[in-house]
Amino acid sequence: MSGETQPTLPLPEAAASAPRRRRRRALPWIIAAVVVVGLAIAAWFVAEHITREIVTSTVRQQVITQLALPEDQQVDVGVDEPVLPQVLGGTLDRLDVSSDDVPLGDVVADVSVRAREVPIRMDGGDIGAAEATVVFSEDQLQTLLAQVEGVPDTGIVLAPPDVQVEVELPLFALTVPLGLDLRPSVTDGDIVLSPEAVRLGGAELTGDALRERFGSAADAVLQSYPICVRDRLPAGLTVREVRVEPGALVAEVDVDGAIIRDPALQANGTCD
Repeated sequence: MSGETQPTLPLPEAAASAPRRRRRRALPWIIAAVVVVGLAIAAWFVAEHITREIVTSTVRQQVITQLALPEDQQVDVGVDEPVLPQVLGGTLDRLDVSSDDVPLGDVVADVSVRAREVPIRMDGGDIGAAEATVVFSEDQLQTLLAQVEGVPDTGIVLAPPDVQVEVELPLFALTVPLGLDLRPSVTDGDIVLSPEAVRLGGAELTGDALRERFGSAADAVLQSYPICVRDRLPAGLTVREVRVEPGALVAEVDVDGAIIRDPALQANGTCD
């Protein structure tokens, strides 16, 4: 028995030390992996920021160029985030563009456009869906109305839901001053103002009551007043709805998705 070799104590310690060494060697790899992931995330955010800046600045410059706006014109551009995957996929999920005091012929208006599924390549097809809002202030509406026969050059008042104007009813050698409350609507893309009520002195009358008093002479003022804005908008835009808000006439506009690639839709329409 005394000649038998007994196991020594250090052996278990040596065996146990191997896993610890492996763990110590694995730790730098774990740290390195965390660093790489962190760098990848940082690179993603850098790329996302750069891509978003490129998209918004490109859209802004295109708007300024196409509409011949001043270089310092404020143009707000909004897109959904993240932008980078959308650019890589070739389509922006959402694109919102807005600017105030945009020249539309002889008037200016605040314009905002909301588009969905916007291709970013020329061969990417049409815009999925788009609409715009065009806001004419009271003085700009006055300029539009000045071109409508029978409406005075000055003195309109926006009293939602109507536009109030002062007109004169010709009656033999005399003229009778009248107030008209005109309700806006849309017909074939034109804004149309139609009499809703008539004010004579301090009394409010219906159209029929005015005809009872003045006969067919009343028809000179009891008519619809069309305002053509088609020649001030690209042919690919069609006014769908109009309403009076405090201080402004607001037009909701449909946008043809092919406008992104069709020069004929990008050119102004006509009032013919």
